[in-house]
Amino acid sequence: MESLKEKTAKGLFWGGMNNGVQQLLGLAFGIILGRLLDPSDYGMTAMLAVFSVIANELQSSGFKTGLINLREPKHEDYNAVFWFNIVAGVVLYVALWFAAPLIADYYHEQKLIPLSRYVFLGFVFSSFGMAQSAYLTKQMQIKQIAKCGMTATLSSSLVSVAMAAMGFGYWALATQYLMYIAVNTLLLWYFSTWRPSISRKEEGGMRKENSLEADQTTPNRRLLHEDAIAYSGGENTLQGNLFPLSTFLIPLKRLFPFSFRIMLSAIFTQLNNNVMNLLLGHYYGKTNTGHYNQGYQWSSKCFLLVGNMLRQVDQTVLVGLRDERERQLAVLRKMMRFTAFISFPLLFCLAMVSHEFIVLAIGEKWAFAASLLPLLCLSGAFMPLSTLLTDSVISQHRSDIYLWSTVALGVLQIAMMVSLWRQGIVVMVWAYTLLNIVWVFVWHFFVRRLMGYGLLSFLKDIVPFALAAAGVMAVSWWMGEFMVYCLLFIDDYLKLWVLLISRVVIAMLLYYGIMRIAGAVILKECLNFIRRKF
Repeated sequence: MESLKEKTAKGLFWGGMNNGVQQLLGLAFGIILGRLLDPSDYGMTAMLAVFSVIANELQSSGFKTGLINLREPKHEDYNAVFWFNIVAGVVLYVALWFAAPLIADYYHEQKLIPLSRYVFLGFVFSSFGMAQSAYLTKQMQIKQIAKCGMTATLSSSLVSVAMAAMGFGYWALATQYLMYIAVNTLLLWYFSTWRPSISRKEEGGMRKENSLEADQTTPNRRLLHEDAIAYSGGENTLQGNLFPLSTFLIPLKRLFPFSFRIMLSAIFTQLNNNVMNLLLGHYYGKTNTGHYNQGYQWSSKCFLLVGNMLRQVDQTVLVGLRDERERQLAVLRKMMRFTAFISFPLLFCLAMVSHEFIVLAIGEKWAFAASLLPLLCLSGAFMPLSTLLTDSVISQHRSDIYLWSTVALGVLQIAMMVSLWRQGIVVMVWAYTLLNIVWVFVWHFFVRRLMGYGLLSFLKDIVPFALAAAGVMAVSWWMGEFMVYCLLFIDDYLKLWVLLISRVVIAMLLYYGIMRIAGAVILKECLNFIRRKF
């Protein structure tokens, strides 16, 4: 039997492998697509992103998170969520099919009508895989999830590049999104051993309730049990019979209070993440939206690399330690140090070389996107910290806190963006960045109350890595400038390559050296794990 530490390390490794390979593939194919497509092509799909992600959250209704946060979810829990997602996905697609003209009118772009109806097929496809994904995550089968994601990324990227080369424009980006979901869903079915049914799998009638909210032994539980028996014609007839609709709904009733708040929180989170696309598309048009979206996509490749790696294991681990408070806090702090150890140098380094990277990778036509990228990287460096803190709140079954804090962030963000849009895109991005950094400490406030994670401990866990990364990038930037100054006769194109390569190499060596000199425990643990793995 593997220990919790070994399972967590393995989960982080495969989560990192999955996200690392996906982001590297995204980097390679993103460069190709950035050269083949125009800012307006990216703007077309970016303007639809918020509608797709909100519909996706409405469809799943937070039930995937609810399943992960159950101690021992049973077949009927997965089964109810599976069938609910299918029905919700179809209903929402039909609704958005008819809403497509309204979306096009909001953006003053009639080409969005057929494009939106095509893109929105994505959450119909994804509805078939959410229960499977929850099952694999709950079983800590992160390696299998990694294989699904990497294969889907590679296949969808190849198709999108081929379509872009043939002149399909923004349809190539839309097809990439759809094909990724379709391939990933098929592979989740291949690797998962769980299958949906229309008959009861469990022996002995109604199972013992497995409530999400801690210790809620109320009369409502008995009523749920009695309802199940009454609707199915008696306790003994449940076994092996077809589920009546009411019996399918029993697990959803139990999951709903927790999952509904997760759903609303996820919707506001997606609004927060996409509010700039939503407003820029309305006020500034598809080209400026495309520039912003390109910058955001490159920064998100880095912070999602860290955040998604954590998300595949953190809730499962923290929920499993809910009865061991001191150990749970120790695990959280180690995860926080690991997050800061990777997130700050990764995002600060991209900010340092943003101009050189964008111009060399996808061309001078994206220069405005390059000017926005440093600010987005500054915000992105704190995103994985927020991910870990919010998942900690959820692991304590306080979806109410998660909901209202996310709503407050969303309302503030939308109010700020609407009031500042006349000041220009740069001012809006500055406001977006500062608000998201401040909100990390709002999330920490709640984690401190729930888990005893003090502010001083939190700062000890993240500030050394942030300061080390910032100092390293400042020195690396200056040394790159000095090297170019010494090479008097190189042309501008070669100068960009020298700046990019020298700054990245110097930053890596300096950061590694500082961590070794400082005796960073997290560095030693990472190196030891890699040595054992290879």
